[in-house]
Amino acid sequence: MGTAYTPGLTISSGTIIRKTRRLPLKGQVMVNVGDRVTADTIVARTEIPGVIQTIRVAEQLGLEPAEAIAALKVSQGDVVEPGQVLAESRSFFGLFKSECKCPFRGTVELISHTTGHVGVRMPPTPVEVTAYIKGRIAEIIPDEGVVVETYGALVQGIFGVGGERTGRLAVPGGAAETLLTEYMIDESHEGAVLVGGAGVTREAIRKAVSVGVRGIVVGAIVDTDLIDYLGHDIGVAITGQEDIPTTIILTEGFGTIRMADRTFELLKSLEGREVSINGATQIRAGVIRPEIIAPLASIAEHFQKPSKGQMLEVDSRIRVIREPYFGMLGIVTKLPREPVEIPTGAVVRVLEAELANGETVIIPRANVEIIEES
Repeated sequence: MGTAYTPGLTISSGTIIRKTRRLPLKGQVMVNVGDRVTADTIVARTEIPGVIQTIRVAEQLGLEPAEAIAALKVSQGDVVEPGQVLAESRSFFGLFKSECKCPFRGTVELISHTTGHVGVRMPPTPVEVTAYIKGRIAEIIPDEGVVVETYGALVQGIFGVGGERTGRLAVPGGAAETLLTEYMIDESHEGAVLVGGAGVTREAIRKAVSVGVRGIVVGAIVDTDLIDYLGHDIGVAITGQEDIPTTIILTEGFGTIRMADRTFELLKSLEGREVSINGATQIRAGVIRPEIIAPLASIAEHFQKPSKGQMLEVDSRIRVIREPYFGMLGIVTKLPREPVEIPTGAVVRVLEAELANGETVIIPRANVEIIEES
């Protein structure tokens, strides 16, 4: 019998979490192995070189290239400021003066004797990478970044938008089926990450943004409300780079779906703690899950590598990730050995599962993910 591995959706009250924090290009690592860090600790930094802007000195002064070069008042390597004169020429016995000024700050990197042009490189853009989670530095990646390790609670969602943020976890709704509305949100939630139940209204998202909420975690959302918030349709590529003030994470799917009881109860038990969240999602090769991480006070003495997946077997807890049972939870009851022809005509390996509503269904194994629990 073949072994089947299925992508897992982790919901853990305590596990070892490791996060690689890497610069986009080589730079300087600011910490050492064993250092304790907070979410906003800068662990590495670098500078992205500015682009080169060409200033057409010869054309601006109406000179031949050789004459323009002779009129230059700067040299290669000089730092220039906005309004600084790069070249100057005089005509009609010195009575008329023409100047070519630099419109921005930068460094003279190129002087072309062929064209009479000057290339000025714009100032570099500093890039800093933070630890993202509270923990310790477990590994240094020379000139590139670090691996941060912590012991904490981890909840992975099924879809999200918005990037990394931190905040205090608050649970305005009292149950997994509660709909998060604007009336549950007030100024006291500034800087918080809110946990709802079955969903969040369009008005609640607007209220959350207006009071400075960092993130919203709910079971589901109506797709048109999410599109309204983003200002564009939802793409199929990786999310997480959206220019939005509040990250949104869905634990179940789209529409109105109550949050799984275990997920809601775990998040509710973490109320008041500082959490790190990230809405980045990739559903194709190289799966990336949106996540909520709550570092805990008790750090395990002997660290272990986190699970990267789980074997699919009878009694595995699963979530369906395709229609017609999208978002539903269930328990695997049978794992037939032989491939089966499904209504689409494809012959695939399937499983039998009992869904949370009591219905027993046959589902392609590729249409489910395991809910890893610990």
